[in-house]
Amino acid sequence: MKRRKFITLLGGAAAWPLAARAQQGERLPRIAVRTGMVETDAVFRDRMAAFRHELQQLGWTDGRNVRIDVRAGGSSNPERIRKDVAELLALAPDVIVSAGSPTVGVMQQATRTVPIVFVGVVDPVGAGFVASLARPGGNITGFTSFEYGIGAKWLELLKQIDPRVTRTAVLRDPANPAGIGLFAAMQGVAPSLGVELTPVGVGNAGEIERAIADFVRGSNGGLVVTLSASTIAHRGLISTLAARHRLPAIYPFSYFVRGGGLFSYGPDPVDLERRAAGYVDRILKGERPADLPVQNPTKFGLTINLKTAKALGLTVPDKLLVAADEVVE
Repeated sequence: MKRRKFITLLGGAAAWPLAARAQQGERLPRIAVRTGMVETDAVFRDRMAAFRHELQQLGWTDGRNVRIDVRAGGSSNPERIRKDVAELLALAPDVIVSAGSPTVGVMQQATRTVPIVFVGVVDPVGAGFVASLARPGGNITGFTSFEYGIGAKWLELLKQIDPRVTRTAVLRDPANPAGIGLFAAMQGVAPSLGVELTPVGVGNAGEIERAIADFVRGSNGGLVVTLSASTIAHRGLISTLAARHRLPAIYPFSYFVRGGGLFSYGPDPVDLERRAAGYVDRILKGERPADLPVQNPTKFGLTINLKTAKALGLTVPDKLLVAADEVVE
C-alpha cells in the first residue's frame, strides 16, 4: 500500500463518528438520564419517547450504537437524587441529560467534566450552572422551561379568566429555587391586579390537601400551580382539589389541562426533549457544552378546558378563546 493512501485511511479511521466506531465492537457511548418523574407516568413516557425518537432520527439507537441509562423518581428526596447521580456517574457516561434545578445542582457538585444537558431549569445563570446563556463556559448547557416573568403572566391570565379572584395560592416546591423567583415575579404585579398571594409548599399528597383546605377557608380564591416534579406527580390530585373547592387554577403545561385542569400557559415540554436530543448528538460528535448556548423556549401555548370552566361556572372571555392554541371540550 502506498504511504499516502495508508495515511489517508488511518486519518479517516480516526475521524469516524462514535456511532460508526461503536458498530465495530468498541465500547458503546453512554447517555445517562435523570428525572424526578416516575417511569410509570404517562408524561415521562411521552417525553422519553420523543427524546429517543429524535436520537434515532440523528442516527443513535439504544442498544445498537448507544446505551441509555435512566434513573427516575424521588424528586423530593435529596438522598435518592445523590444515590442515582452516583450510580449514573459510575457507568462512565459520555453525556448526562438532567431535568430540574435540584438534580442539576447535585450533578454539578458531582462532576465538572462529564457533559450535562439540562431541561426544565428556569434560571441557570442565577443558579450558578452556567456563566451566561450565550457562553455557558463549563460542562453544562441546555434548555430552559421559562423565565421568571412568566409568573406575572400566569397571574394576569388567572385574573382575566375570573376577575373575582382576590386571593391566590401559589403551589411551589420549597426545595426548588425556581419557585422563589416565580413567586417574586407574581408579587411584582399582584398589587396592581388587586390580588393577595399565599405561597404554598408542595410535598406529598397529604400536605397538598391540607394546604388547599386551609386556603379555601377564605373567599374569592384562585390557584397558580408552578412547575416541579411534585406538582407533576400530583397533578391529578391538584386538579381534583381545585374542582372540589371551585378554585380557578392555571398550570404550566397543557397536559395538566388535558387531565382536568382549567387552563395552562407555557412551552411544549416534548419539544424541549427533542431539542435536548439534538445537543446530545452534537456532544457525542465532539462539541463541548461550553460552546453550546443555553436556549429558551421559542413558542408558548395557551390551553383551555371548557368542560372544567363550565363546572366552575366560568364563562371564558372571547379574547382568551381566540388566543388559545388548544381547547379541550
